[in-house]
Amino acid sequence: MRAAANRICRLTFAFGLAAGLSAPAFAVGDESDETSPPPKTQTTTKCADGKVWDKKRKECVAPKKSGFNDDDLYEAAREFAYAGQYENAITVLNLARNKNDPRILNYLGYANRKAGRRELGMSYYRKALQADENYILARSYMGQALAEEGDLQGARVQLVEIRDRGGENTWAYRALLQSLNGYRTY
Repeated sequence: MRAAANRICRLTFAFGLAAGLSAPAFAVGDESDETSPPPKTQTTTKCADGKVWDKKRKECVAPKKSGFNDDDLYEAAREFAYAGQYENAITVLNLARNKNDPRILNYLGYANRKAGRRELGMSYYRKALQADENYILARSYMGQALAEEGDLQGARVQLVEIRDRGGENTWAYRALLQSLNGYRTY
């Protein structure tokens, strides 16, 4: 009896460890800087015409002429998006090498939606979720878009998905809940 219990404990531990090691890079509950507005840098305070601050060269450059990696492009695009410069954000995001990065897809969704191209934005959110179904920030932005257009049931579905993926204590959950005026029905 004791041997069977030990074996069950070992199997449970092994399955739990395997599940933890296979978690996506943008796991639920990740309260990284991604959910707070990016700090303003020279990209939005000094540069103009969609140029990005190049830290190495210490000047504003057109992003296509520089050696920015996808993380640099993503950060610059987030800054543009939060500054209301949606077209600049889209231009920078389109330079990313990994077109299937859920962060890139999510902010293409956000920038297009905020620029008035709602359906295109929604298609990018869906692509982000195809790349990583646990990417709760995309679920939150998609839910906020649904709430804005009056599809409260669709927004609630995303709220439940965030909760069920362990994201109830995250900014993504709170932001979507606020879009629903704090109204939970699940």
